[in-house]
Amino acid sequence: MRYKIFSIQRTSVALCIALLITMCKKGDVALQQQQQPPLVLPNSSIAQQWADMTLYTFTQGKNSPTYSSRSLGYIGLTMYECVVHADPSYRSMQSQLTGLSSLPQPDPNTTYEWRLVLNSGVQTILKLLYPTTDNIKPETGHTIDSLYQVNLAQYSDSVSTTTVDRSIQYGKDIATAIYQWASTDGGNNAYLTPFDPQSPVPSGPSYWVPPLKGQTVSKFPLHPHWGENRTFSEANGQLPVPPIMQYSTDPNSDYYKTYHDTYELSKHLTRTDQEIAAWWADDPTETFSPPGHSFNLASIAIKKVKPNLIKAAETYARVGMAVADAFICCFKTKYTYYNERPSTYVKSVIDTSWRPFWPEPPFPAFPSGHSTQASAAAAVLTDLYGNDFAFTDDTHQGAVRFPFAEPMKPRQYTSFHQCAEETGYSRLLGGIHTAQDNETGLAEGKKIGGNINRLVWRN
Repeated sequence: MRYKIFSIQRTSVALCIALLITMCKKGDVALQQQQQPPLVLPNSSIAQQWADMTLYTFTQGKNSPTYSSRSLGYIGLTMYECVVHADPSYRSMQSQLTGLSSLPQPDPNTTYEWRLVLNSGVQTILKLLYPTTDNIKPETGHTIDSLYQVNLAQYSDSVSTTTVDRSIQYGKDIATAIYQWASTDGGNNAYLTPFDPQSPVPSGPSYWVPPLKGQTVSKFPLHPHWGENRTFSEANGQLPVPPIMQYSTDPNSDYYKTYHDTYELSKHLTRTDQEIAAWWADDPTETFSPPGHSFNLASIAIKKVKPNLIKAAETYARVGMAVADAFICCFKTKYTYYNERPSTYVKSVIDTSWRPFWPEPPFPAFPSGHSTQASAAAAVLTDLYGNDFAFTDDTHQGAVRFPFAEPMKPRQYTSFHQCAEETGYSRLLGGIHTAQDNETGLAEGKKIGGNINRLVWRN
């Protein structure tokens, strides 16, 4: 009996000692965590510089909303992958995007100047996507290469030559790997052959007819196979084609009413209506295209919030991939139905003398590409910066657009979704879309942006 009591007492003492040791170890770990300095990351300025240079490059080359959207996806992704390993709380897109099984990894036992990695990576991917473009940007006096050199000089001073060289090479490796993956998506070098004269266009009631006077002189459809391209998000590639209204000339039918509404709206445009239409025209022959406008909204949000470099790169990656997938899904639907523009239906059924406010783009109507990509961008920007995010869009400030002789003024919005809704509405004001085109585009875009948000961005 004494032996049992002694044994119990000895066991209790041992447990107490073990518990004290465990508590001391936990206290040491907690103390170490408290003493560990917080992770300090560079600001977003270099990412903004390259975003601006990207959009300027679009205006100097062969531009289309399709190819520019694709480019923004890969450029934004390159930005992100160049800096994602600077913060262990972030997750690479490796093995998360369709067919992207691997990417170069940084050496964990060495150091990098992450701004130099991004500087090298974006210069490389931009020149691979636009190999014949390196004009001087008037506002800054920089070309792609001179911007690279200025940043290289600025961020090389505080690190060793070995670190500089290592950072430059890692950025090139990331960009090269992403470009090699991009070359298999179905849209590689698509700016060289935007129109396909061999693609059959159906004829008859409800079908799209190339415009007599449009944005381009081509009478062939723009990128009719774009919907076959690989999406960034696998979930976006699996989205079903949305339904369309049944064709009818009956004045009581939904089809007639939606075209008649566009016709009636065009006859009573106010000054404000015309300003909205002009602001969102985004003609790719004059501007950096509709997806470029969305990419600039990302810059506007970044300039207001001033996040660190990784958050800025994530913003450009999300918006870029969202608008890229939006145009793939949208064009898949466009060339499933070959749906007519309002001008065709209105002239044949309602008013033979009617003309839309805008010149028509060279592809079918349903759904609205502007609405789809704007809604996709709004979904990711809202997820990043909140639903009640007021901002000023100064994208086209100072530009002169039809029908005005004076420069345009910036526009105010209380949220990204409000902005997207106005973007879509502008296409009705321009007379090139119906409410059906707009509403379907906004709904599909929200799904597309949501799938980009559901990728794992943080551990």
